[in-house]
Amino acid sequence: MNRRHLLARASNGFGLAALAGLMAENAPAAVVTHRSKRFIPRARNVIFCYMSGGVSHIDSFDPKPLLGKYAGKPPPVPTARTQFNNNGVVQPSHWAFHRHGQSGLPVSELFPHMASVADELCVIRSMTAKFSEHAQGNFFMHTGFPFLGYPSAGAWTSYGLGTESRDLPGYVVLQSGGALAPHGGVGLFGNGFLPAQHQASIIRVDETEPVRNIRPREAAVLQRRRLDFIGELDQGFLGELGAHREVEAAIQNYEMAWRMQSAVPDLCDLSGETEATKKLYGMDGPDSTRKAYGMQCLLARRLVERGVRFIELSCLPQQLGAGQAPNPWDQHGQIKEGHGNMAWQVDQPIAGLIKDLKSRGLLDSTLVVWAGEFGRTFFAQGSDGRDHNPYGFSLWMAGGGVRGGMTLGETDDLGYHAVEKVQTVYDLWATVLYLLGVDHEQLTYLFSGRNFRLTDVHGHVMREILI
Repeated sequence: MNRRHLLARASNGFGLAALAGLMAENAPAAVVTHRSKRFIPRARNVIFCYMSGGVSHIDSFDPKPLLGKYAGKPPPVPTARTQFNNNGVVQPSHWAFHRHGQSGLPVSELFPHMASVADELCVIRSMTAKFSEHAQGNFFMHTGFPFLGYPSAGAWTSYGLGTESRDLPGYVVLQSGGALAPHGGVGLFGNGFLPAQHQASIIRVDETEPVRNIRPREAAVLQRRRLDFIGELDQGFLGELGAHREVEAAIQNYEMAWRMQSAVPDLCDLSGETEATKKLYGMDGPDSTRKAYGMQCLLARRLVERGVRFIELSCLPQQLGAGQAPNPWDQHGQIKEGHGNMAWQVDQPIAGLIKDLKSRGLLDSTLVVWAGEFGRTFFAQGSDGRDHNPYGFSLWMAGGGVRGGMTLGETDDLGYHAVEKVQTVYDLWATVLYLLGVDHEQLTYLFSGRNFRLTDVHGHVMREILI
């Protein structure tokens, strides 16, 4: 049998050479840094609360009282073609808005718990996107490009900053309660053309095996023998090949996989968390969806404590008004019931996360980002839904060097188009990278003869929101 066939039949591949060395007690963690030192970082970690499907901004963080004047009437302005082009009459919000906190930030009754942390929220009311379809919108929000094959923001963050954790990857996506990747699939969390160690690791926090094959199938002695054998083969291969980015990335992935065998079960073991903490996250009630999302939020805090750079949370399906598994906020019908159920799922856990981070002194160094791929229309789709609106919508950030209790930008009086201090997805990620201490124009990767970056050739830092 020649060497190539032997390698092909070896079940664990090249990375096991590195694993053998990692069994040594003092093996160093693999930490990679490619960032400019120009900026002092305000944040060390990012938690991305992704609201897949598109939350209605005019029902949450952008009050539009003028809609009451036109309720039940045709739109008073020309409207563009929408996803389903079934434009109905003007539909005011189903939820009243009130001012909260010392800042008086307006938040609707849809999110009573988030309203309790209003002074921590920086609401961007003038976000725009280029796409009104879910898959393209999700890719655009995650990668800055509308197609598969480009690195996600989490992958860029991992590439630029490495990981502070010895035992966990720099980029983690949490799922629970049957949550799936948004439309676009796991490519939304991919490394694209960056080295493979920067792709996300998906952890299903409420499953017996949170990461596939996390439990070793062999006794330690047998595994060690196999590692030593494969290690000799690998060393010979690398000696012949020399430096090879893909092989090196594969080895680093195996290194991390070895450490995760003990780190992930420890991460997901909540026996040391108090009942008061679990209650803060909404995990004490009978509702399984809120408990499942609350578990994600709690584990996000635990990941921050362990040095993971970028963490994305995943909403659970609700099956109302087109809000299916990949895009549960997508209420083309039954928006009152659908948005109400989704808000019940995420409101208390996210507010609890912010309160918990603050009480532990972690909020100042942790940037929490709450966003979806677009907003929703001021007019109804059919009788009681809303269609997609990429022309103006809201997201918010908290902690990590941003000013709380403020808004930036405005949409028009109907909530249709952003009209003041218009922001783009590129601006969002330029700002996030700045807060992490990275110049978005310098964080590049040469691929196919061109230097690529997360913000493409666009993007500016939202300096008005910085502390």
